[in-house]
Amino acid sequence: MTHQDHRDPYRLGTPRAAPGDGPDAVSRGDVLRTLLWAVVVLSAVANMALSFTGAATALHLASGVVTVLAAGTLVVRGLRGRR
Repeated sequence: MTHQDHRDPYRLGTPRAAPGDGPDAVSRGDVLRTLLWAVVVLSAVANMALSFTGAATALHLASGVVTVLAAGTLVVRGLRGRR
């Protein structure tokens, strides 16, 4: 019995030729897009929470800048992906 013939009883999916290959592999772009969306949502929620608490203007601006930069990066990546 070779290593390739061995079936792992704890594996949920079918074994692939190499890790990270195949149609179900997650790319770096997918991970980055997910992280950028998380930053957009978290910074927008933080900005809203800062608005309700009456925090300093510098904190509003910082969270707003983070939101705009992350959203802008998502837009640029989306437009470049259409080419």
